[in-house]
Amino acid sequence: MSEQKTVRFIITRQDTADSAPYNEEFEIAYRPNMNVISALMEIRRNPVNAKGEKTTPITWDMNCLEEVCGACSMNINGKPRQSCTALVDQLEQPIRLAPMSTFPVTRDLQVDRSRMFDSLKRVKAWVPIDGTYDLGPGPRMPERKRQWAYELSKCMTCGVCLEACPNVNSKSNFIGPQPLSQVRLFNAHPTGAMNRDERLETIMGDGGLANCGNSQNCVQSCPKGIPLTTSIAALNREATMQSFRSFFGSDHAVD
Repeated sequence: MSEQKTVRFIITRQDTADSAPYNEEFEIAYRPNMNVISALMEIRRNPVNAKGEKTTPITWDMNCLEEVCGACSMNINGKPRQSCTALVDQLEQPIRLAPMSTFPVTRDLQVDRSRMFDSLKRVKAWVPIDGTYDLGPGPRMPERKRQWAYELSKCMTCGVCLEACPNVNSKSNFIGPQPLSQVRLFNAHPTGAMNRDERLETIMGDGGLANCGNSQNCVQSCPKGIPLTTSIAALNREATMQSFRSFFGSDHAVD
């Protein structure tokens, strides 16, 4: 009788936010079309490590399981990506799972992404409206503009681009490529453009555009293929124009 095929995992664990991380190995039975999430579910169902010792279930974030919500980001074999689309058959074993290092660890593979969401608040990454009543249809965008804006709107705030960026770390206050791209998206919106100058002034300050080192790791790692570096280049041009408008006291203009 042939030996059953197994999958081996080395998982970086951390019991609390303040405790030291450690590695724990797991070995589970192989199933066709298994992804990392289904493997973690199997470990959670029967939390026994490779030594046969009973242990605590793995903690991680997940939601949609369709690479839409962005919740299940983690480092898989050293690269940040979505674990729901990471197929075991396509990964080198042993499969090494670790939390994203850019964000504080809550427990095991679960991290606190408040840094990213705070940056979105800082740049006002939303379209302001006056009240909650029915305002009727909003202004229309030209189709050509709508098409590239739609590409930017695919962002699912997964944090992978921030993890891949060498300039986003505990010693830097760089907001990262994701909030910058959202500035371009909401500045392009006919209503969101009313706050364009305010957003540009924000990213022209500390932790903004000047902190980008143009390593281009972000655009290579983005699971949605969002043209992040194109957005940053466009924002550099807009920020330059904004600096001239501010210096010469130009009238507030909205395209």
